[in-house]
Amino acid sequence: MTDQRIAIVTGANRGLGRSTALHLAADGTDVIITYRSHAAEAEAVAKEIGALGRTAVALPLDAADLASFDAFAARVLAALRENWGRDTFDVLVNNAGASGGTTFLETTVEDFDALVDVHVRGVYFLTQKLVPLMADGGRIVNLSSGLTRFTTPGMSAYAMMKGAVEVFTRYLAKELGPRGIAVNTVAPGPVATDFEGGRLRDDEQVRGALGSMAALGRIGEPDDIGAAIATLLRPGTGWITGQRVEASGGLFL
Repeated sequence: MTDQRIAIVTGANRGLGRSTALHLAADGTDVIITYRSHAAEAEAVAKEIGALGRTAVALPLDAADLASFDAFAARVLAALRENWGRDTFDVLVNNAGASGGTTFLETTVEDFDALVDVHVRGVYFLTQKLVPLMADGGRIVNLSSGLTRFTTPGMSAYAMMKGAVEVFTRYLAKELGPRGIAVNTVAPGPVATDFEGGRLRDDEQVRGALGSMAALGRIGEPDDIGAAIATLLRPGTGWITGQRVEASGGLFL
């Protein structure tokens, strides 16, 4: 039996999840990473974590497929026992998600339901399945978005889902507080990832326009968010719970 700190980061084969997993590993945390597709990317992240001297396991997970959550929890338990001799883990980062940018009048029921499945139902019920495996005194970070504070045309449905995540975070903090589990939300501003086809990563005009509206003069990079999440999860910050932390470089202040 080991008391090594163990985190689960969903959607960690690329983007914000990858950066979060690597920053946690750099802080001395072992990581179970999940991926929906692109298994080779996930294995590459696991190798990077290994190069940092930490243990990593990559498990497949479709965060929108609620019927698969029992089997996923069983795989997590098996991985914990095999790699750490434990039945519990310490940190959950609900990062997995999908973009959705259509105007209100153009959003279909199918578009809306797809976002609900991954960002609301998925986060709620995956957390429900995993919390029984979380050690008392554990930590949860749910990913939201700056779009719950400021508005961008075409993002109403996506922002609604993230608003639900923020409400869920506060309720979860209250219900899990007796176990010493702290629950918070990190809300990134515009970040240069492959979301929305990589527009914020590749379009210099868009990057410059949005960056000019931020106090720090640029849009975010994945490591800005991964570092912020890892910092919020470090020992000594466990008294912070039920909070929304926006990491947007001071956008639209």
